[in-house]
Amino acid sequence: MAPGARAGWGLVLCQTVELVALAVWVGGLIVIVAAVIPAVFNSFGMEPGGRFLTRLFSGYNRLVGASAILLAGCLGFRRRLARGGRAEPIPRPELWLLVVMAAVAGAITFWLGPESVELQEQAFRARDEAAKKAAYDAFFRTHHLVRGLYVVNLLLGVAVLAVKVKAWQRNVAL
Repeated sequence: MAPGARAGWGLVLCQTVELVALAVWVGGLIVIVAAVIPAVFNSFGMEPGGRFLTRLFSGYNRLVGASAILLAGCLGFRRRLARGGRAEPIPRPELWLLVVMAAVAGAITFWLGPESVELQEQAFRARDEAAKKAAYDAFFRTHHLVRGLYVVNLLLGVAVLAVKVKAWQRNVAL
């Protein structure tokens, strides 16, 4: 197999892995928000549902981390091919969108998410009404921020997909 052919197959493999990683990242969040969360709260109630969703989002965050690693590896490979003139350069918007997505996911996974989980547990453990209200207020302040960041990441992921499709359109038109 010629070196150019290997690069071509490598590029196809890389783009496929990128699409699967983005599908897990973006599609997973859509499924969780649109189907799982309503089903959980309608079936289990507040406290068991909250604990279930905490574990669910923990698993989702691990998948997002794996997706981010795969995307970074593929971007590195595509960049190497582009430097050698065997692939199109990575569009800057795609690169910046992915960097921001990874930063937001990191903030959720390593900082705000664990803080939100701890505040949720404090609210569940609180016994008297005033302490419970204060704990829930603190939890929901952080939780709203985390939820907003998940939505931001969803929109960024859709934007990355749009940039990819636009780049493919440009390449097909050539």
